[in-house]
Amino acid sequence: MALRRFAKSHHHTMHELNITPLLDLAFVLLVIFIITTAPMVNDLDLNLPTHQAPAKAPPKKPNYLIVEADGRIYLNGERLELPALYRELVRLKHEDPEASVVVHGDGAVVYQNMVSVLDALQRADVTKVGLATQRPSAAPASL
Repeated sequence: MALRRFAKSHHHTMHELNITPLLDLAFVLLVIFIITTAPMVNDLDLNLPTHQAPAKAPPKKPNYLIVEADGRIYLNGERLELPALYRELVRLKHEDPEASVVVHGDGAVVYQNMVSVLDALQRADVTKVGLATQRPSAAPASL
């Protein structure tokens, strides 16, 4: 009878199901599925341009507006009075809607002269205006 108890204790029934091999199989099948379907999904017909885009036009040179200490006004090296300056700014704006102006006022200029020049720029609808703290190097030096 002692043999029977010993033999009976080793042959008990399995109460749990081991799912580790099933998960391994599922992951292998998933990897195979991903590998085989990825090339089918990535096959796209692309129409790439064969020519290069046209080069950007070089930026236009700004117009230089200089107000001297004694009130003289120069636009691109040409001396103008305030009414003529306004007409010239309107002409520039009409020729090039993106016209830009760099304004330099002498350190001793009367403030009202600068305000008058800036007002003319505003009335002529010149919106691209830069203020220079030093005389522009590209402006004519013989003023």
